[in-house]
Amino acid sequence: MASASLQEAVSVLKSTNVRMTPQRHAILEFLHSSMSHPTADDIYKSLEERFPNMSVATVYNNLRVFKDAGIVKELTYGDSSSRFDCITSDHYHVICNDCGKIVDFHYPGLDEVETLAEHVTGFEIEDHRLEIYGTCPACTKMSKQ
Repeated sequence: MASASLQEAVSVLKSTNVRMTPQRHAILEFLHSSMSHPTADDIYKSLEERFPNMSVATVYNNLRVFKDAGIVKELTYGDSSSRFDCITSDHYHVICNDCGKIVDFHYPGLDEVETLAEHVTGFEIEDHRLEIYGTCPACTKMSKQ
């Protein structure tokens, strides 16, 4: 599945006249193969050996290009570093309070919340985000030892 979504992302970039550099492709590949919702630093550290001349700024600039093209979502959580998600369809996140791990959670039943919120508040609702916090299995196991 990652390969099909990667090819789709490459096609979107090409259709917006974004040149596909080796670094850009490697960043996209990393995003599509990682389910960890990485930070720009995570991406940089994973690719620096392959691309020793690539800077963290290059990673950030490419993530901005991807975000502008709609192929990546930026996830912001308070003061901590932004994380990036290549799954742009509606889904939610379960976040570990201990280690910060983020796991995708699909639940289709919340779309009517936007309609209700619009009706009750008069806002023009554009989007919503649901985050569920808890302790992941690995951290739970560690705390019981």
